[in-house]
Amino acid sequence: MSESATTNSKAQKKQSLAAIIAASSVGTMIEWYDFYIFGSLATIIATKFFPDGNPTAAFLSTLATFAAGFVVRPFGAIFFGRLGDLIGRKYTFMVTLLLMGGATFMIGLIPSYETIGFLAPTLVLLLRLLQGLALGGEYGGAATYVAEHSPADKRGFWTSWIQITATAGLFVSLIVIQLTQNSMSKEAFAEWGWRVPFLVSIIMVYVSVLIRKNMHESPLFAKAKAEGKTSTNPLKESFGNRYNFKFVLLALLGATMGQGVVWYTGQFYALSFLQKVMTIDLQQSNALMTYALMLGTPFFVLFGWLSDKIGRKGIMLAGMLIAILSYRPIYEKMYQTTNIQNKTEVVEKTTVGITRTLDKKDGVETKDSLIVTTTKKEYTDGTQFEESKIEKILADASAAPVKPEIKKLVTINDSDKWTLIWLVFIQVIFVTMVYGPIAAFLVEMFPTRIRYTSMSLPYHIGNGVFGGLLPTIATALVASAGKANDIAKEAGEALPNAAPYLEGLWYPIVIAGICFVIGLLYINGKDRNVND
Repeated sequence: MSESATTNSKAQKKQSLAAIIAASSVGTMIEWYDFYIFGSLATIIATKFFPDGNPTAAFLSTLATFAAGFVVRPFGAIFFGRLGDLIGRKYTFMVTLLLMGGATFMIGLIPSYETIGFLAPTLVLLLRLLQGLALGGEYGGAATYVAEHSPADKRGFWTSWIQITATAGLFVSLIVIQLTQNSMSKEAFAEWGWRVPFLVSIIMVYVSVLIRKNMHESPLFAKAKAEGKTSTNPLKESFGNRYNFKFVLLALLGATMGQGVVWYTGQFYALSFLQKVMTIDLQQSNALMTYALMLGTPFFVLFGWLSDKIGRKGIMLAGMLIAILSYRPIYEKMYQTTNIQNKTEVVEKTTVGITRTLDKKDGVETKDSLIVTTTKKEYTDGTQFEESKIEKILADASAAPVKPEIKKLVTINDSDKWTLIWLVFIQVIFVTMVYGPIAAFLVEMFPTRIRYTSMSLPYHIGNGVFGGLLPTIATALVASAGKANDIAKEAGEALPNAAPYLEGLWYPIVIAGICFVIGLLYINGKDRNVND
């Protein structure tokens, strides 16, 4: 063969691999977008699909519904992983894409709680479960498909493009939300505009299906199938075989469990912390996350590439350890950056407005009344603060008084904005260290005939259960610490928690710490063979 022909052959092969990566990544990114759009809009969804009266309970209910999608991901991994090892990678993750897209579109159509009552949160929960099942089958298929096409010395680099898709999905969800918000008034967005990001996903799913339908089956799986070496019972071989099951447990307890909590702390919990604890304006907090994700995303590929040179295990464990040591200082700095107690108020700018209105129950005016007191303050560095206190005055004097509802909103200045972007960006770097190499790491742990099933389950338990439950558990820990402080304050006792806003971080710190020790002691991480 001539030198020219050899060069053309290599270019064609490289172009073909690039096309495979692109087709796999676009579809997986859209699935992540569909899955995470719910979490990105959690604050608004809490007011639409759950009863009024207790904003904290409604938000926790929304996070619990969000987490439900993660909890069922392992079941999706088992179901679709089995199909992927029986009939092939390509067709399986085509089905997961359609299932995810349909469920997301339907969430955008569900009437609010005011319209259909408890049927609203019930339907949302069912659709979130479908999303979780779909995602449980998608990631393992895409990662396996790409890895089985990749050369051994560049497997970390090529599979890291699949790793980008999770963060890219969150990034795109924030961009779509911001574009929608900027195209209408705040009132319109709160009323109906929040549905748009759910509904437009159907267009992206359609485009991805057109791209994926022309993809060919993985060469390693096609070869195994032609030779009659595929598994007839992937579940039994994956989890019934003690030797293979040991590696499933090691993948979970020594890698994906810690990777999952680091991923969700650096992205979803960071966003939740900005919005719920620091009470930063929704558009500003979304913009902060967008900038941080945009700056951090290239590092997925960097650490994937680096894992081909120096190994996957060391990079992932280093990411966990640095995160464990850094989380509390980082979040303390975030909190204090916008803490108005540290700022000088422009006294003459303070305004207080009081509005008294009749309360309504089921659309009928009652003799109860509401007193809404709004206080607006401005600080010398440009920070603005607004607090609304809503007091319900009951006509029945013998009834138990209703605790006032207090809503706070901070609008930050440019200097604080870039400080927070930097602090979130650092967390995204931790994410890229633990997540960039992990697809190649998991693929290399298991043989071709049961790879889809074996790698999908530990991945989705680590990410779906340990990681997915993080926002709910961390928010509950913060709320519990704050409540304990309130009780102590009313009793005139010393506060049990000096920094209750940091209590949620104990969950990722402990889980990542356990994972780091197990991974360090028991995982070898040197086997790069995927042809077995």
